[in-house]
Amino acid sequence: MADPQGFLTTRERELPQRRPVPVRIKDWKEVYEAQDTSQLQRQAGRCMDCGIPFCHSGCPLGNLIPEWNDLAWRGDWRSAIERLHATNNFPEFTGRLCPAPCETACVLGINQPAVTIKQVEVTTIERAFEAQGVQPLAPERLTGKTVAVVGSGPAGLAAAQQLTRAGHTVAVYERADRPGGLLRYGIPEFKMEKAVLDRRLAQMQAEGTIFRSGVDVGGELTGSRLRARFDAVVLAIGATVPRDLPVPGRELDGVHQAMDYLPPSNRVALGETVEGQVSAAGKDVIVIGGGDTGADCIGTALRQGAKSVTSLEIMPQPGADRPATQPWPTYPTIFRVASAHEEGGERVYAVSTSEIVGDADGKVAGLRLHEVVMGESGFEKIEGTERELPAQLVLLAMGFLGPQRSGLVEQLGVELDARGNIVRGRDYQTSVPGVFVAGDAGRGQSLIVWAIAEGRSAAQGVDSFLSGRPSPLPRPIEPTDRPLLV
Repeated sequence: MADPQGFLTTRERELPQRRPVPVRIKDWKEVYEAQDTSQLQRQAGRCMDCGIPFCHSGCPLGNLIPEWNDLAWRGDWRSAIERLHATNNFPEFTGRLCPAPCETACVLGINQPAVTIKQVEVTTIERAFEAQGVQPLAPERLTGKTVAVVGSGPAGLAAAQQLTRAGHTVAVYERADRPGGLLRYGIPEFKMEKAVLDRRLAQMQAEGTIFRSGVDVGGELTGSRLRARFDAVVLAIGATVPRDLPVPGRELDGVHQAMDYLPPSNRVALGETVEGQVSAAGKDVIVIGGGDTGADCIGTALRQGAKSVTSLEIMPQPGADRPATQPWPTYPTIFRVASAHEEGGERVYAVSTSEIVGDADGKVAGLRLHEVVMGESGFEKIEGTERELPAQLVLLAMGFLGPQRSGLVEQLGVELDARGNIVRGRDYQTSVPGVFVAGDAGRGQSLIVWAIAEGRSAAQGVDSFLSGRPSPLPRPIEPTDRPLLV
């Protein structure tokens, strides 16, 4: 185990400092400064190597957290990255973007601040890249079988890497001009710089994975043609249908879905020119939705020079402590402050939008809202709480309702469940033989760590289907598993 007395001698939870707000909102670089290695190792030494490490159950990937905490504490970074890569294809992604349900399941977290698992993870992989310890792992032989992976987000990339290493010829299709899915243009640069993505894609290409960007599968490449070309297909198309806001004024100019705003903004941050880009510069911005996508909109709008930013959430403000109804080791609903929330703006809770107000030119000018309380039949309006906020830009970040049905999904004829997600069996195969699904398209909107876990599990199902025998590839989760309050 790590330091046997570490959790007693180092009781404080120490994380790297975020760059000063006035500095970081002037650029698009990642917000965290480097952490001193000795401090990081002290934090890793707080791991108790519990008899039953509940961090394993908190992590869908089943990461061997106590093992690589111990190795990091000892400074054996080569062994640490081997244990980390044994369960996680992309720890540099999860170490930056995952909300770390492993930490809320940490046994130490029962009565002390949890081990900084996520920071140990990202430090381990960064040191491995710096030491050139992340090398291509090409297969020793090819099976002669071909697989198409549609979608190059974390689920698609994980499935593709596993299947390539198993010896199959894998082609990843992406409708955007470059691979990465939401990791490329959906995640702002200040949360993960795209050089982090590009170096991993370079490893995958060296292993033999083929990337075909700018291809609209379901359009120019139909589902029937895809099935005819490949022995198996993996659908990793995500949950891209956004939840809308059916209120008067929704049609006004200046009201946009978050994913119509973030990708063009991220392209401009990367130095591209986007014709007709929506910018928050000089505007009062209202973001409806208090999740990660909403926080990404806040940070982006502030960097663009917004006059003001207000975030609206229909749920009441969570408390600072774990609720009694969400005991350890579940993932609790507590008040969290993302880096974007530190940078400015106001967060307003327990409110609902009744109307979006426009001016004479048909442009958004404000938003009418009222306070709500949870009643027997849902959210109920509190009379006398109506008010209006100025807004020249309204961004809808209220989550997603499932995969796009038109095009590929309809062409393949896969079965959908009541929620609009693609139905899959225990082996992640859909109702159409040879067609598999991984990630949000089958699970519903979820976390990056679940997407990677599902990509790895689906790869095992594909490998078994192609080989006709049980696959040696790892299987982190069953398709019926659901996260606890995540």
